[in-house]
Amino acid sequence: MVTRTEIAHLARYGNQVVSRKQLVELGCPPGFLAAQVRRGVWQSPYPGIAVVHTGTMRWMTRARAALVYCGEGAALSHTAAAFHWGLIGKEPRIVEVSVPWRRRVATQRGLRVHLRRVMPDSYGGLRTVHPPETVLDLWESITGADAAIALLCDARRARISLDEIARAAVGRRRLARRSLLDELLAEVRSGIESPLERRFRRDVERAHGLPRSALQVRDRVGGRFVRADVSYARYGVRVELDGNLAHPGGRTASDTWRDNATLIERGVRTLRYRWTHVAVTPCRTAAQVAAALTQGGWGGGLRRCGPDCLI
Repeated sequence: MVTRTEIAHLARYGNQVVSRKQLVELGCPPGFLAAQVRRGVWQSPYPGIAVVHTGTMRWMTRARAALVYCGEGAALSHTAAAFHWGLIGKEPRIVEVSVPWRRRVATQRGLRVHLRRVMPDSYGGLRTVHPPETVLDLWESITGADAAIALLCDARRARISLDEIARAAVGRRRLARRSLLDELLAEVRSGIESPLERRFRRDVERAHGLPRSALQVRDRVGGRFVRADVSYARYGVRVELDGNLAHPGGRTASDTWRDNATLIERGVRTLRYRWTHVAVTPCRTAAQVAAALTQGGWGGGLRRCGPDCLI
Protein backbone atom coordinates (compact mmCIF):
# COMPACT_ATOMS: atom_id res chain seq x y z
CA MET A 1 0.00 0.00 0.00
CA VAL A 2 1.38 3.38 -1.05
CA THR A 3 1.55 5.85 1.83
CA ARG A 4 0.68 9.54 1.81
CA THR A 5 4.30 10.25 2.70
CA GLU A 6 5.49 8.56 -0.49
CA ILE A 7 3.04 10.56 -2.60
CA ALA A 8 3.98 13.80 -0.81
CA HIS A 9 7.66 13.06 -1.45
CA LEU A 10 6.95 12.52 -5.17
CA ALA A 11 4.95 15.76 -5.38
CA ARG A 12 7.53 17.78 -3.45
CA TYR A 13 10.16 17.17 -6.09
CA GLY A 14 7.73 17.94 -8.91
CA ASN A 15 6.41 21.36 -7.84
CA GLN A 16 3.29 19.65 -6.41
CA VAL A 17 2.58 17.96 -9.75
CA VAL A 18 2.12 14.20 -10.24
CA SER A 19 1.11 12.13 -13.25
CA ARG A 20 -0.99 8.99 -13.53
CA LYS A 21 2.07 7.16 -14.85
CA GLN A 22 4.19 8.21 -11.87
CA LEU A 23 1.52 7.12 -9.40
CA VAL A 24 1.11 3.73 -11.05
CA GLU A 25 4.88 3.22 -11.00
CA LEU A 26 4.78 4.10 -7.29
CA GLY A 27 2.21 1.35 -6.74
CA CYS A 28 -1.12 3.20 -6.86
CA PRO A 29 -4.06 1.70 -8.80
CA PRO A 30 -4.65 3.23 -12.30
CA GLY A 31 -7.78 5.09 -11.16
CA PHE A 32 -6.21 6.66 -8.06
CA LEU A 33 -5.48 10.08 -9.62
CA ALA A 34 -8.99 10.43 -11.07
CA ALA A 35 -10.51 9.42 -7.74
CA GLN A 36 -8.56 12.10 -5.87
CA VAL A 37 -9.74 14.72 -8.35
CA ARG A 38 -13.38 13.57 -8.09
CA ARG A 39 -13.18 13.80 -4.30
CA GLY A 40 -12.04 17.42 -4.60
CA VAL A 41 -8.72 16.69 -2.90
CA TRP A 42 -6.61 17.36 -6.00
CA GLN A 43 -7.10 19.33 -9.23
CA SER A 44 -6.29 18.26 -12.77
CA PRO A 45 -5.02 20.96 -15.17
CA TYR A 46 -4.46 18.44 -17.99
CA PRO A 47 -5.55 14.84 -18.66
CA GLY A 48 -3.52 12.39 -16.61
CA ILE A 49 -1.90 15.19 -14.58
CA ALA A 50 -2.81 16.35 -11.08
CA VAL A 51 -1.77 19.06 -8.67
CA VAL A 52 -1.93 17.74 -5.12
CA HIS A 53 -3.90 20.66 -3.69
CA THR A 54 -6.97 22.69 -4.67
CA GLY A 55 -5.55 26.18 -4.17
CA THR A 56 -4.20 28.67 -6.69
CA MET A 57 -1.46 27.20 -8.85
CA ARG A 58 1.79 29.15 -8.74
CA TRP A 59 3.86 29.65 -11.87
CA MET A 60 6.30 26.83 -11.18
CA THR A 61 3.41 24.43 -10.70
CA ARG A 62 1.66 25.55 -13.89
CA ALA A 63 4.89 25.23 -15.85
CA ARG A 64 5.74 21.81 -14.40
CA ALA A 65 2.25 20.50 -15.14
CA ALA A 66 2.56 21.60 -18.77
CA LEU A 67 5.96 19.94 -19.16
CA VAL A 68 4.86 16.67 -17.57
CA TYR A 69 1.75 16.61 -19.76
CA CYS A 70 3.73 17.29 -22.96
CA GLY A 71 6.17 14.51 -22.15
CA GLU A 72 9.71 13.62 -23.06
CA GLY A 73 11.73 16.27 -24.89
CA ALA A 74 9.36 19.13 -24.01
CA ALA A 75 10.74 22.51 -22.89
CA LEU A 76 9.22 25.82 -21.83
CA SER A 77 9.56 28.27 -24.70
CA HIS A 78 8.50 31.65 -26.08
CA THR A 79 6.70 33.74 -23.41
CA ALA A 80 6.96 30.97 -20.80
CA ALA A 81 10.73 30.82 -21.24
CA ALA A 82 10.92 34.62 -21.37
CA PHE A 83 9.19 34.86 -17.99
CA HIS A 84 11.40 32.12 -16.56
CA TRP A 85 14.58 33.96 -17.60
CA GLY A 86 13.36 37.40 -16.47
CA LEU A 87 13.01 38.74 -20.00
CA ILE A 88 9.39 39.72 -19.32
CA GLY A 89 7.94 40.62 -15.95
CA LYS A 90 4.31 39.54 -16.26
CA GLU A 91 3.39 35.90 -15.74
CA PRO A 92 1.94 34.56 -19.01
CA ARG A 93 -1.70 33.53 -19.02
CA ILE A 94 -0.89 30.67 -21.42
CA VAL A 95 2.03 28.29 -20.89
CA GLU A 96 3.98 27.84 -24.13
CA VAL A 97 5.92 24.62 -24.63
CA SER A 98 8.05 23.37 -27.53
CA VAL A 99 8.17 19.67 -28.43
CA PRO A 100 9.98 17.72 -31.16
CA TRP A 101 8.21 17.70 -34.53
CA ARG A 102 7.25 14.02 -34.53
CA ARG A 103 5.50 14.29 -31.17
CA ARG A 104 1.77 14.91 -31.08
CA VAL A 105 0.26 16.60 -28.05
CA ALA A 106 -3.48 17.23 -27.79
CA THR A 107 -4.41 20.89 -27.40
CA GLN A 108 -5.53 21.92 -23.92
CA ARG A 109 -6.89 25.10 -22.41
CA GLY A 110 -4.11 27.34 -21.10
CA LEU A 111 -1.45 25.52 -23.11
CA ARG A 112 0.15 26.38 -26.46
CA VAL A 113 2.35 23.73 -28.05
CA HIS A 114 4.99 24.55 -30.68
CA LEU A 115 6.15 21.67 -32.87
CA ARG A 116 9.84 22.14 -33.70
CA ARG A 117 11.67 20.42 -36.56
CA VAL A 118 14.88 21.39 -34.78
CA MET A 119 14.56 21.67 -31.02
CA PRO A 120 16.56 24.58 -29.62
CA ASP A 121 18.98 24.03 -26.76
CA SER A 122 17.25 23.71 -23.40
CA TYR A 123 18.25 22.82 -19.88
CA GLY A 124 17.37 23.02 -16.20
CA GLY A 125 15.29 21.08 -13.70
CA LEU A 126 12.31 22.93 -15.13
CA ARG A 127 13.47 22.35 -18.70
CA THR A 128 13.49 25.67 -20.53
CA VAL A 129 14.74 26.84 -23.92
CA HIS A 130 18.14 28.56 -23.67
CA PRO A 131 17.87 32.38 -23.19
CA PRO A 132 19.37 33.42 -26.58
CA GLU A 133 17.08 30.98 -28.39
CA THR A 134 14.15 32.37 -26.40
CA VAL A 135 14.96 35.87 -27.67
CA LEU A 136 14.93 34.56 -31.24
CA ASP A 137 11.60 32.80 -30.69
CA LEU A 138 10.09 36.11 -29.56
CA TRP A 139 11.84 37.91 -32.43
CA GLU A 140 9.88 35.84 -34.96
CA SER A 141 6.55 37.26 -33.77
CA ILE A 142 7.33 40.95 -33.25
CA THR A 143 6.45 43.66 -35.75
CA GLY A 144 8.23 46.98 -36.25
CA ALA A 145 11.73 48.19 -35.47
CA ASP A 146 10.70 49.83 -32.20
CA ALA A 147 9.39 46.56 -30.79
CA ALA A 148 12.49 44.79 -32.10
CA ILE A 149 14.95 47.15 -30.42
CA ALA A 150 12.89 47.02 -27.22
CA LEU A 151 13.21 43.21 -27.19
CA LEU A 152 16.99 43.35 -27.55
CA CYS A 153 17.29 46.07 -24.89
CA ASP A 154 15.19 43.94 -22.53
CA ALA A 155 17.46 40.98 -23.30
CA ARG A 156 20.52 42.98 -22.37
CA ARG A 157 18.90 44.14 -19.12
CA ALA A 158 18.14 40.47 -18.37
CA ARG A 159 21.89 39.78 -18.83
CA ILE A 160 21.37 37.69 -21.95
CA SER A 161 24.53 37.86 -24.05
CA LEU A 162 24.14 39.72 -27.33
CA ASP A 163 26.98 37.67 -28.79
CA GLU A 164 25.17 34.47 -27.87
CA ILE A 165 22.01 35.79 -29.55
CA ALA A 166 24.04 36.46 -32.69
CA ARG A 167 25.56 32.96 -32.61
CA ALA A 168 22.15 31.37 -32.10
CA ALA A 169 20.84 33.33 -35.08
CA VAL A 170 23.62 31.95 -37.29
CA GLY A 171 22.52 28.45 -36.30
CA ARG A 172 18.97 28.96 -37.57
CA ARG A 173 18.34 28.15 -41.22
CA ARG A 174 15.28 30.37 -41.28
CA LEU A 175 15.00 33.60 -39.34
CA ALA A 176 12.75 36.56 -40.09
CA ARG A 177 14.44 39.93 -40.70
CA ARG A 178 17.94 38.56 -40.16
CA SER A 179 19.65 41.71 -41.48
CA LEU A 180 17.57 43.90 -39.15
CA LEU A 181 18.60 41.72 -36.21
CA ASP A 182 22.28 42.18 -37.07
CA GLU A 183 21.78 45.94 -37.39
CA LEU A 184 19.93 46.29 -34.09
CA LEU A 185 22.38 44.09 -32.19
CA ALA A 186 25.10 46.52 -33.28
CA GLU A 187 22.95 49.44 -32.09
CA VAL A 188 22.45 47.91 -28.64
CA ARG A 189 26.16 47.10 -28.37
CA SER A 190 26.89 50.78 -29.03
CA GLY A 191 24.97 51.71 -25.87
CA ILE A 192 21.42 52.27 -27.07
CA GLU A 193 18.96 51.17 -24.39
CA SER A 194 15.53 51.99 -25.82
CA PRO A 195 13.62 52.54 -29.07
CA LEU A 196 13.62 56.27 -28.32
CA GLU A 197 17.41 56.40 -28.08
CA ARG A 198 17.70 54.58 -31.40
CA ARG A 199 15.33 57.04 -33.07
CA PHE A 200 17.26 59.98 -31.64
CA ARG A 201 20.57 58.71 -33.00
CA ARG A 202 19.12 57.81 -36.40
CA ASP A 203 16.47 60.47 -37.08
CA VAL A 204 17.83 63.45 -35.15
CA GLU A 205 21.60 63.05 -34.97
CA ARG A 206 22.72 61.11 -38.05
CA ALA A 207 20.03 62.32 -40.42
CA HIS A 208 20.84 65.98 -39.74
CA GLY A 209 24.63 65.83 -39.59
CA LEU A 210 25.04 66.46 -35.87
CA PRO A 211 28.29 65.32 -34.21
CA ARG A 212 28.27 61.79 -32.84
CA SER A 213 27.30 61.66 -29.18
CA ALA A 214 28.38 59.35 -26.38
CA LEU A 215 25.64 57.23 -24.83
CA GLN A 216 24.93 56.33 -21.20
CA VAL A 217 27.72 58.51 -19.78
CA ARG A 218 28.19 58.26 -16.01
CA ASP A 219 29.52 61.15 -13.96
CA ARG A 220 29.62 62.34 -10.36
CA VAL A 221 27.85 65.62 -9.73
CA GLY A 222 26.91 67.16 -6.39
CA GLY A 223 28.07 64.07 -4.54
CA ARG A 224 25.85 61.77 -6.59
CA PHE A 225 26.45 59.51 -9.55
CA VAL A 226 24.39 60.61 -12.53
CA ARG A 227 24.03 59.24 -16.03
CA ALA A 228 23.25 61.04 -19.27
CA ASP A 229 21.34 59.25 -22.04
CA VAL A 230 23.20 61.32 -24.65
CA SER A 231 26.30 63.44 -24.05
CA TYR A 232 28.12 66.01 -26.18
CA ALA A 233 30.76 66.65 -23.52
CA ARG A 234 33.00 68.70 -25.81
CA TYR A 235 30.22 71.24 -26.31
CA GLY A 236 28.72 71.19 -22.81
CA VAL A 237 25.39 69.63 -23.83
CA ARG A 238 23.55 66.57 -22.53
CA VAL A 239 20.27 65.17 -23.79
CA GLU A 240 17.79 63.23 -21.69
CA LEU A 241 15.17 61.15 -23.49
CA ASP A 242 12.06 60.72 -21.38
CA GLY A 243 10.36 57.76 -23.02
CA ASN A 244 7.74 55.73 -21.18
CA LEU A 245 10.03 52.68 -21.02
CA ALA A 246 12.93 54.32 -19.24
CA HIS A 247 11.19 57.22 -17.55
CA PRO A 248 7.56 56.33 -16.73
CA GLY A 249 5.74 59.52 -15.81
CA GLY A 250 8.31 61.79 -17.42
CA ARG A 251 10.48 64.31 -15.59
CA THR A 252 10.96 63.72 -11.86
CA ALA A 253 12.29 65.76 -8.95
CA SER A 254 15.58 63.85 -9.29
CA ASP A 255 15.77 64.82 -12.96
CA THR A 256 15.31 68.48 -12.09
CA TRP A 257 18.01 68.31 -9.40
CA ARG A 258 20.42 66.59 -11.80
CA ASP A 259 19.82 69.14 -14.57
CA ASN A 260 20.43 72.04 -12.21
CA ALA A 261 23.52 70.45 -10.66
CA THR A 262 25.21 69.78 -13.99
CA LEU A 263 24.51 73.34 -15.11
CA ILE A 264 25.90 74.89 -11.91
CA GLU A 265 28.95 72.64 -11.44
CA ARG A 266 29.94 71.94 -15.03
CA GLY A 267 28.21 74.56 -17.10
CA VAL A 268 26.53 71.72 -18.98
CA ARG A 269 23.08 72.40 -20.36
CA THR A 270 20.48 69.63 -20.41
CA LEU A 271 17.94 69.29 -23.21
CA ARG A 272 15.05 66.99 -22.40
CA TYR A 273 12.81 65.41 -25.04
CA ARG A 274 9.79 63.14 -25.07
CA TRP A 275 8.71 60.59 -27.68
CA THR A 276 6.80 63.13 -29.76
CA HIS A 277 9.85 65.42 -30.10
CA VAL A 278 11.98 62.61 -31.52
CA ALA A 279 9.47 60.50 -33.44
CA VAL A 280 7.11 63.20 -34.73
CA THR A 281 9.24 66.37 -35.02
CA PRO A 282 12.85 65.16 -35.38
CA CYS A 283 13.81 68.08 -37.63
CA ARG A 284 12.77 70.72 -35.09
CA THR A 285 14.51 68.76 -32.35
CA ALA A 286 17.71 68.56 -34.43
CA ALA A 287 17.61 72.33 -34.94
CA GLN A 288 17.33 72.94 -31.20
CA VAL A 289 20.17 70.53 -30.38
CA ALA A 290 22.29 72.19 -33.07
CA ALA A 291 21.65 75.62 -31.55
CA ALA A 292 22.82 74.41 -28.14
CA LEU A 293 25.90 72.76 -29.66
CA THR A 294 26.76 75.93 -31.58
CA GLN A 295 26.61 77.95 -28.37
CA GLY A 296 29.05 75.42 -26.94
CA GLY A 297 31.53 75.90 -29.77
CA TRP A 298 30.41 73.45 -32.46
CA GLY A 299 31.38 74.79 -35.87
CA GLY A 300 29.40 72.38 -38.02
CA GLY A 301 26.17 72.94 -39.86
CA LEU A 302 22.86 71.16 -40.02
CA ARG A 303 22.08 68.92 -42.99
CA ARG A 304 18.61 68.49 -44.40
CA CYS A 305 17.39 64.93 -43.88
CA GLY A 306 15.35 64.92 -47.08
CA PRO A 307 13.24 67.04 -49.43
CA ASP A 308 10.55 67.53 -46.80
CA CYS A 309 12.95 68.45 -43.99
CA LEU A 310 11.72 71.41 -41.97
CA ILE A 311 15.12 73.04 -41.36
